[in-house]
Amino acid sequence: MSKAERGALLGAIIAMALGALWAWAGSQGTREVAGYPLFALAALWAFALNWAVFVPSFLAHTEHYFDATGSLTYLTLALGTLWLTGASDPRVLLLAAMVVLWALRLGTFLFARVRADGRDGRFDALKVSFPRFFMTWTLQGLWVLITIGAALAAMASDQSVPLGPFALAGGALWLLGFILEVIADGQKRAFRRNPGNEGAFIQSGLWALCRHPNYLGEILLWLGVALVAVPVLSGWQQLTLLSPVFVYVLLTRISGIPLLASRGKRRWGNDPAYQAYLDRTPALFPRPLGRVRSPGA
Repeated sequence: MSKAERGALLGAIIAMALGALWAWAGSQGTREVAGYPLFALAALWAFALNWAVFVPSFLAHTEHYFDATGSLTYLTLALGTLWLTGASDPRVLLLAAMVVLWALRLGTFLFARVRADGRDGRFDALKVSFPRFFMTWTLQGLWVLITIGAALAAMASDQSVPLGPFALAGGALWLLGFILEVIADGQKRAFRRNPGNEGAFIQSGLWALCRHPNYLGEILLWLGVALVAVPVLSGWQQLTLLSPVFVYVLLTRISGIPLLASRGKRRWGNDPAYQAYLDRTPALFPRPLGRVRSPGA
């Protein structure tokens, strides 16, 4: 076993340990099913589902179902929690709708993209190594569990609080983020489908305001989810409110923007137009209209 593979196994173990801690925190003050905290059962399911799909994916050396499994994990966690609680609480229904609509839209989009492209280059070296590919699926289980944590803890909570300002603000923020993500993804898909844009980078539409408008939408919508969840979370459950912080750090410091920036530098690093785009366009948060820089500034 190579050093990279040993490191991958250690990474998987650490991910499972973090998942157990997250499950413990989220389980405080949640309903029980067959004597077990509902949040803890959901955490177990998040990992088990990814491991179940990992097995045939590794045998076939394919990553085609990775993103789809992530979305399926979100969907089953939200709908399963809704079903097991038998809840008709408006907050639970609102949170479930937020997660389900987002997961259905993004999962369909990502699955269609990888099917159209035929492969995802990120997995070329991973999918032929059992430890490294296993770690990838294990990390996805942890990623889903942490991201949905606030929503899941609120849905499983044994408290019920009428909807109020937090729900209104959170719902509005989620809707804004969702719209941004849908429009940004649609603009990029249309750009790539245009034969005249082959080998070029997108810098129009929302992509003229910031370099990653889809990620901005993702961060805003999960912040909205957390705001809706706030009123029914207490004690250690409040740790799950770190969910949107996790999304922000993941996208801006780990797997999102840094990877795309590196890829962009390799492809267009010597292109003056790309350098000008980087110079005038913020990475994530658009500048106020009065501070937008012209291409020649």
